[in-house]
Amino acid sequence: MPNSTATPESFRAALAAGPVVLDGGLSNQLGSAGHDLSDELWSARLLAEEPEAIVAAHRAYYEAGASVAITASYQATFEGFGRRGIDAAGARELLVQSVELAREAGRAAQAGRPLWVAASVGPYGAMLADGSEYRGRYGLSVEELAAFHRPRLEVLAGAGADVLALETVPDADEARALLTVVRELGAPAYLSYSVADGRTRAGQPLEEAFALAADVDEIVAVGVNCCAPGDAGEAVRIAARVTGKPVVVYPNSGEEWDARARAWKGASTFTAGQVTEWAGAGARLIGGCCRVGPEGVRTIARELAA
Repeated sequence: MPNSTATPESFRAALAAGPVVLDGGLSNQLGSAGHDLSDELWSARLLAEEPEAIVAAHRAYYEAGASVAITASYQATFEGFGRRGIDAAGARELLVQSVELAREAGRAAQAGRPLWVAASVGPYGAMLADGSEYRGRYGLSVEELAAFHRPRLEVLAGAGADVLALETVPDADEARALLTVVRELGAPAYLSYSVADGRTRAGQPLEEAFALAADVDEIVAVGVNCCAPGDAGEAVRIAARVTGKPVVVYPNSGEEWDARARAWKGASTFTAGQVTEWAGAGARLIGGCCRVGPEGVRTIARELAA
């Protein structure tokens, strides 16, 4: 099946038909290839400096069995680029390029199946690059958060991605802001919280957080990412029950991020059996986040195919 069959409409249809495989952690794939991501822009730095590295990382995931690539725009913001001397016009070009690079990788992969692109929209805390994306509660109003996210969402919505990935959202207030802008744009999106112990990172009950998206037509899936695998199962069940929408889930490997040391610690707890559990509970968009590489995605694809 040629990649030209991949469209936002076909993406919705695919989610309705059965599980779709997401990619894994872009940053760890780039790091494994020897690229330094210690910069405040993280993987977004390579949009300007080494775009071919991003194409190679996306391609590795497509070839491992992923049908959706999440772009390198998670930490790409007008404010972040501005601190590096990149003006607004340059920032727009890089945001658009993040989508184009994922498309280029899909053409190179020649996977023989529809391949979609999800334009990553990270939380406000990602721009701060101080670990606050894992806490939320930035001291900003919903209106102020919407004003921050709106320019980037406008660019990415117009860049030709199949869906906007509102990901690693730590706080229901930030979700409200993102949903406000998505409704304004009429752009398809999925909403994915970062969670711990049955709550958002900011401490709100998941039932309340997921319910915000239940009646938003633009939201094609709701769920969690960048969390421990052990926190994913119950979150999937809650999201499916509360929203009635397809569920997205892509946790970390189970290792823990030490924001002060900027390093991962511990061992992986991500297993193939969990993938089957999540799919049975309503997950229709399944992949991995930090520290889940192409081999992990290959395992997910194999498990779902079985």
